[in-house]
Amino acid sequence: MKNDLFIMQDSEEEMEFMPILPLNEETPENLKEEDIPDLIPILPLRNTVLYPGVILPITVGRDKSIKAVQDANESNKMIGVVAQRDSNVENPKAPDLSDTGTAARIIKLIRMPDGGTTIIIQGIGRFKILEVTTDTPYFKAKIGLLTDTKPAKDKEFTAYVASIKELATQIIQLSPNIPSEAAVILSNIENPSFLIHFVASNLNSELKDKQRLLEMDDVKLRAEFLLKLLQTELQLAELKNKITTKTRTDLDRQQREYFLQQQLKSIKEELGGDMNEPEVREMKKKAETKKWPQAAKESFFKNIEKLERMHPSTPDYSVVYNHLDLMLDLPWEDYTKDHYDLAKAKKILDHDHYGMDKIKERILEYLAVLKLKGDMKSPILCFVGPPGIGKTSLGRSIARAINRKYVRLSLGGLHDESEIRGHRKTYIGAMPGRILQSIRKVGHSNPVMILDEIDKVGSDFRGDPSSALLEVLDPEQNNTFYDNYLELEYDLSKVLFIATANSLNNIHPALRDRLEIIELSGYSVEEKIEIAHRHLVPKQKEAHGLSSLKIKFPKKMLEELIQNYTRESGVRELDRQLAAIMRYLAKEVAMKDRLPEEISVGLLEKILGKSKFSNDIYKGSDLSGVAVGLAWTYVGGDILFIETSLSDGKGDLKLTGNLGNVMKESATTALSYLQAHAKDFQLDPKVFSHKNTHIHVPEGAVPKDGPSAGITMLTSLTSAFTGKKVKPFLAMTGEITLRGEVLPVGGIKEKILAAKRAGLKEVILCRQNEKDIQEINPQYIRGLRFHYVDKMNEVLNIALTGNKKHGQFPIA
Repeated sequence: MKNDLFIMQDSEEEMEFMPILPLNEETPENLKEEDIPDLIPILPLRNTVLYPGVILPITVGRDKSIKAVQDANESNKMIGVVAQRDSNVENPKAPDLSDTGTAARIIKLIRMPDGGTTIIIQGIGRFKILEVTTDTPYFKAKIGLLTDTKPAKDKEFTAYVASIKELATQIIQLSPNIPSEAAVILSNIENPSFLIHFVASNLNSELKDKQRLLEMDDVKLRAEFLLKLLQTELQLAELKNKITTKTRTDLDRQQREYFLQQQLKSIKEELGGDMNEPEVREMKKKAETKKWPQAAKESFFKNIEKLERMHPSTPDYSVVYNHLDLMLDLPWEDYTKDHYDLAKAKKILDHDHYGMDKIKERILEYLAVLKLKGDMKSPILCFVGPPGIGKTSLGRSIARAINRKYVRLSLGGLHDESEIRGHRKTYIGAMPGRILQSIRKVGHSNPVMILDEIDKVGSDFRGDPSSALLEVLDPEQNNTFYDNYLELEYDLSKVLFIATANSLNNIHPALRDRLEIIELSGYSVEEKIEIAHRHLVPKQKEAHGLSSLKIKFPKKMLEELIQNYTRESGVRELDRQLAAIMRYLAKEVAMKDRLPEEISVGLLEKILGKSKFSNDIYKGSDLSGVAVGLAWTYVGGDILFIETSLSDGKGDLKLTGNLGNVMKESATTALSYLQAHAKDFQLDPKVFSHKNTHIHVPEGAVPKDGPSAGITMLTSLTSAFTGKKVKPFLAMTGEITLRGEVLPVGGIKEKILAAKRAGLKEVILCRQNEKDIQEINPQYIRGLRFHYVDKMNEVLNIALTGNKKHGQFPIA
C-alpha cells in the first residue's frame, strides 16, 4: 500500500475518525479464511461503521478499548470493529454490540502526548459474531467471515456504479466543506465494491442505515440501497445550498452578529455560564414591579432580549445596558402625594420668607384649585427680580409646603440644546437631557423644578436651548416630552416648573409667552431688618458654631449695617457682613476674651471699619441746573444727579456720563420741548442759538440708559436756562413727550426705596404710577410726599416754583 492518503471527512463526536482513501485501491480480496483468527479482540465504535478496504483513524478513549488495541498490535495486528447499537451507552455489554462488523488490520498505533491513543486501521473483510467469549479485560468473540455475492457484469449494475459516481460528485460540488479534488479521485476508482464502501463511509446518513449496508451480502443490492441514501443526501445538500444562497443575500451585519453571538453564548454556557446573566436577571426582576406606560414596557423587553444576545465586551453592550438602566431608574408613573393643607402651607411659606405676599398668594390659589379639582396642569411660574432676594430658595419652600421633591436646574451659560433634549444614544458618551437626569435623581415624576437663571441661556452653533425649552414649558405639549436619548415620550405635565430671572429682556419672546410672570422687587430697609433678625443671624450663628452664644443684635445696629455697609436689593451682601461679625465673635470666643452683651453701632465700626456707603447721599445745591432723578438697577434702585451747564457758543448740545441711546434721545426731546415753549418760560428763543448746553450725569464709569430720566432732564435744563433752582430734597422719575405729557415708568418700588434711603422727602411721579405706590407697605415710605402729574408744566411748577416769588408756569 502506498503512503499517499487523501482525507475526506472531518472528525465526529466522541471518537475522532476520518476515512482515508488509499490511492492504490488494494483491497484484500484474496484473503484466506485462515489469515483471520477465529477468536479476535472486539473494538466497539460509537458513531460510525468501518467497511472493507476503507482506512480509518480512530482516537481510542475507553480503557477496555485501549487494552484491546495494544494487545492486538503486539500480536497479529488484527482486530474486529463493530458499531454499538446505541451510541449513548458509555460501557456497552455484549447485547449492545451489532452482530455484523469488519475485521481490520492495525496499520499504525500512535501514543499522544496527553496520554491518549490513536490508531489507523484498514478494513479487511466482513464477519458475523458467533459468540462473545469474554468481556474482561475487553471483548473477545468467535467470528465467521461473510462472503460478498458479486453481480454479473450486466448493464444495470454498471449503471448503478455510474450513478453512484455522478451523485457523489454532485454532492461534493454542493458541499463547501469537501475539497473539489475529491470528485477527480472518485471518478478514478475502478473497483465497484471499494467505491460503494468508500462513498458509504463518507455519507452523513444515520448509523442504522450504514450498518444495514454493511450487513448486505449482495453487492448489487448494496449499490441499490446506497443510491437511495445518496438521493436523500443530494436532496438535503441541494436544500441546504438553496437556503444558504437565499439567506446570504438577506443577511446583513446585525444578523451575522446575532448568529455569532448565539454561538458565543453556547460556548460560554459550556464554559460555565453567561457573564451578563446576573445583570439581565436583576433588570428583569426590577421591571416586573415597575409602574410605567405600555410603550415603555414593550421597548424595555425588546431591548433586554437584545442585551441577552450581546457579549459584555462588545461596544454596543454598554450603550444598551445604560439605556435600559435609565428606563428602570426613571419614576414614570410614580408621584408623591400632595398635601393640600392651605393653612400649613401658608405657615411654611411665611416662616421661610418674609414678605413676597404676591407669590405666596399665587401658590395658595394653585393649592386651592388642586384641593377642589384633584388634578390640574401645573402652571409655569417665572419669578423676575434683582439678585439676592430669595427667588431660588422660595422654590424649595414651595416644594416643602406641598410635600413635593425639590430639584434645581441651573441654566446660566447653557449653550447646547442637547443639555435639554439629550444626545442620541449612538454617540460616544451620550447622556439623557438634564430634565430627565433631574427627575431620575429625585425619583418622582412630579417634583418642583427650579429653572434657575432662565434669562442667561446662551445660543450658538450647537443649537438654541431656549427653543428646546418651548416644549418643556408648554402645558399643552409637555405631557409628551421627547428626549433624544430615551427615545420615548415622557410626561412632564405634573412637574411644577418655576423659572427665575433677573430681567425679561433676554428671554426668548415665545418662551416668555409660556411663563406666568411674577415680578419681585427689592427689599426695603425694614424688610431687610426682619429678614436678618429672623433668618440670617441664626443661620450665621449656627454656621460659625455660636448657636449657644447669647449676644443681641439690636434692630438699630442692623439698620446701621444695612444702610451704611450694603447697597443692594437683596440680602447677600448683608449675609456676608453678618458672617464677618460672626468671625470676629468666634475669634473672641477662641481667645477667651470678654464678649459684649450686644453688638452696638460703635462695635460695628470696629469690626467692619468705616462705613462703605453714605445714607445721606443727597446734598442740597445752591446752583441752578441740578436735578435729582431716580433709576432702577439690577441691585435695586438708586438716585441720579443730572447737571446742566450753559456756555457761550453756537447752540450745541453735549451729553456726557456714559449715556445710552434712549437717554440721549430723552435729553434731545427735553431740549426741543424747552425751545418750542421758550416764551411760556419767559425765555428769549435766540438764547438757544447763542448758548452751548452740556448735560452731565455723574459716575461716568457706570452705563446708564432708559426713558425715566426725561422729566429730570427737562427740569435740569429749565433750571439752567431760567436760573431758578430746583426745590431741595425733591426727586422725580417719568418719561416725557414733545407734547409735554408725562408717561409712566417701571421699577417704582425700587426707586422709591432708594429715595427713602437717600433722605429725600418729595417725589414727582406720573399719575398712572399711583397704583404702584399703593402696593408698597405704607410703613416703608413713611415721611415721603408724592406728587402725581400728567403734564410737564406741573412738574416744573412743583420743582422750580416752590418759592412764590418766581411765579407760576402756565399749564397747557
